[in-house]
Amino acid sequence: MAERMQDKVTLPAVALQNAPKAEQRFGTKGIKPMIRPSATTHFFMQIVAWAERLNLKCAKLGNPPVYDNAAFPWVENIERLYPAIRAELERVLLRQSELPAFHDISTDVKTISADNQWKTFFLLGFGLKSKENIKACPETWRAVQNIPGLTTAMFSILEPGKHLPPHRGPYNGVLRLHLGLIVPAEMENVAIRVEDRVCYWQEGKILIFDDAYEHEAWNYAESTRVVLFIDFVKPLRFPARLVNWFLLHLALFTPFIKEGLDNHRKWEKKFYGESQALRA
Repeated sequence: MAERMQDKVTLPAVALQNAPKAEQRFGTKGIKPMIRPSATTHFFMQIVAWAERLNLKCAKLGNPPVYDNAAFPWVENIERLYPAIRAELERVLLRQSELPAFHDISTDVKTISADNQWKTFFLLGFGLKSKENIKACPETWRAVQNIPGLTTAMFSILEPGKHLPPHRGPYNGVLRLHLGLIVPAEMENVAIRVEDRVCYWQEGKILIFDDAYEHEAWNYAESTRVVLFIDFVKPLRFPARLVNWFLLHLALFTPFIKEGLDNHRKWEKKFYGESQALRA
């Protein structure tokens, strides 16, 4: 991995320059797609494939793998709230061993991660709130309300030695935001590649990218990396904006989301039930 990490930088996300034009691919070699054996799911995924092509044509800000933060005027407001978000994260991490692995919530994640080295703490997933987690992190929740079109908000915890292999997100109608919260000092060992660009997290700084491009992330440092992980609606022109709104709401009724919601409710009940038992 060292070959990719040659250019150390001081910006939150610095891309390799003069690269050829990036192109979104509708799948990643070696990674199984999220397909369920049902006619409803098959029909939904056909609509998604058509909508993705429309989104590429109607993107207001183009389709770069990594975005310039200046395109989003609310970024600085979020970065200013980093100390409060970090403080709430540190309280959550007091019970780090009890937090769920990502695949415990979304079983489809097993295609890229099946161990306990990628953990999560959801506040919001596809528009569905975790009331107990929000109650535990009120300042973080207040901060993310500044993000237009917010669909997902969580802490993403990458343990030492963890590598998420190349993959792409399920749909290009949203963009991904990472706010660096805890980043190991060995920056050259902790990074994310989006298409042909290698980016480095920094504490208190935001990186915005399109996870529909192939990407991978790694933490080869000796300590944990944590980011605030956000998905928000991609700025689109009509008619893609309307189609995107419809699909993001329709997704709530798919097996992917319904199963994830059920898994999270079970974890939440156990996590907070044990917490109340300790206080009794």
